[in-house]
Amino acid sequence: ESILDDLVKEAYERMNYDLRASHILVMVNPDAMPEDTLKAYMKILDAKNRIDSGEDFGLVAAEISEDPSARDRESQRNNTTIPGNKGDLGYFTAFDMVYQFETGAYNLKVGNVSMPVRTNFGYHLIKLTDRIPAQGEIEAAHLYLKMTENATKDDSAYIKSRIDSLYQRIGQGEKFEDLVNKYSDDKGSASRGGLLPKFRVNRMVPEFIRAISQLNDSGEISKPVLTSYGWHIIKLHSKSGIKPFDEMKEELEKRIKKDSRSQKSREVIIRDIQKEYNFRANNDALGKIYELVDSAIYEGKWTVPSGVDLNEAVFRLGDKSYTQADFAAFIAQKQNIGKDESKYEFINKKFKEYVDDKCLEYEDSRLEDKYPEFKAIVTEYRDGILLFELTNKKVWSYATEDTAGLKNYYELHKKDFMWDQRLDASIYTVNDTSYVSSVRDMLKNGMTDDQVLKEIHNDSLKIVNVEHKKFEREDNDLIDSIKWKKGITDNVVKGNKIVFVVVHDKIAPEPKSFNEARGLITAGYQEYLEDEWIKQLRNKYPVVINEEVLSSLTNE
Repeated sequence: ESILDDLVKEAYERMNYDLRASHILVMVNPDAMPEDTLKAYMKILDAKNRIDSGEDFGLVAAEISEDPSARDRESQRNNTTIPGNKGDLGYFTAFDMVYQFETGAYNLKVGNVSMPVRTNFGYHLIKLTDRIPAQGEIEAAHLYLKMTENATKDDSAYIKSRIDSLYQRIGQGEKFEDLVNKYSDDKGSASRGGLLPKFRVNRMVPEFIRAISQLNDSGEISKPVLTSYGWHIIKLHSKSGIKPFDEMKEELEKRIKKDSRSQKSREVIIRDIQKEYNFRANNDALGKIYELVDSAIYEGKWTVPSGVDLNEAVFRLGDKSYTQADFAAFIAQKQNIGKDESKYEFINKKFKEYVDDKCLEYEDSRLEDKYPEFKAIVTEYRDGILLFELTNKKVWSYATEDTAGLKNYYELHKKDFMWDQRLDASIYTVNDTSYVSSVRDMLKNGMTDDQVLKEIHNDSLKIVNVEHKKFEREDNDLIDSIKWKKGITDNVVKGNKIVFVVVHDKIAPEPKSFNEARGLITAGYQEYLEDEWIKQLRNKYPVVINEEVLSSLTNE
């Protein structure tokens, strides 16, 4: 958690600035063989030496970078040439790039070139070309004059003179939106006064962002800006900047957990485990695994060959050795190799997974010895679970399933499951008050509840509702408010309804039936079983209390 806290603070600090950087990439798989990794490293180091000797970063990038966007390339759509960016990645902020690249860029000063930075793509040289305050979410409009493909020098000069003229007209008081509507080549935004959808720095070409970074007030207009698309005059509407840390903390934590940097805490723990227990890899022993794994791995059908001596340790950790056989079995269980992945890279990747898993497993097995408080908690949980399972077996589940024992317990303890005095009564609710007299007359003439309902409901089903049961005290407020004697009570008005009670009989206290008291009987039987079980345990394991020690605790 401390690492997560550090990552959150680090990300927020970085998000206060937007960076513009260029890079040179030499690709190498993260699990490549050592000789391939060394070859890539020497190539990127040679590029670094050339730049340090005075060669232009962009020209070196166009020559050797394995990022295809660095050099000119043919468009497959219309057979035109797409100009290379010479390694220029434009503007970005935290989370826009892979974490290692982001870290390399944010650690640079403007104008400096990094040492080789390793990511999952390979080795990078990074040149930081600009650092600006965080722009956040930007809302802006533009007046745009398109630069035609294969424009001549005269074409470029003509467009430049047009954009300068329009900028001068804005300065003389003409309305920006009117000029946009009339002259802008971005017809999609022209009808909205040139307004673009909201964007962040990584969504626009760098020259556009650089110009916006120099605008501060809503309504402020830039000088003409040349990009790879043409000329722009930009009008700022708003920039959100960055929110306070407290408002962003929760969001940053969520983003970090989804980002590659979330692995940092795991990596730190594994590194510390390896250091503490003197991790030692045996690359010579690993070489035998390269030889054993064949093309069957691509079909998920590779098996560990029998009769081969695989007892040499591929690595050691603390007092434990992990053999070739152990690692080979691990590979056999996880044959998820990519179609274009070399078996060497696959084995290296699996070896790292295997080492990481075993490091955590080794540490886990020693936690109780290293942390006595943790051991006490684990013991408490273990004992609690055991006690729960044993009590469930001997008391709770046993009681619910032992029907004969429950009935026997009921017969012996009937007086523990008694009804208090109850009232056998029917509560009549008459929804149509014009029927009240008729209903009361029927009841006075000795008709039962069912007979009354049958008689009265010939025409409608909602005239009368009847609740007939044996009521205890506090079961019903109306029942509690009447005298408990046979007969029909007075009418009670409740809204637009009339309510009265027909008292049939007063019932003296009596034992509940087995089914009526089953829940209480089960609880009582469980208590009985637990008491008996504890008596047996006390007889089997006598308890001796040291009264002197006990009294000393009481005194304290």
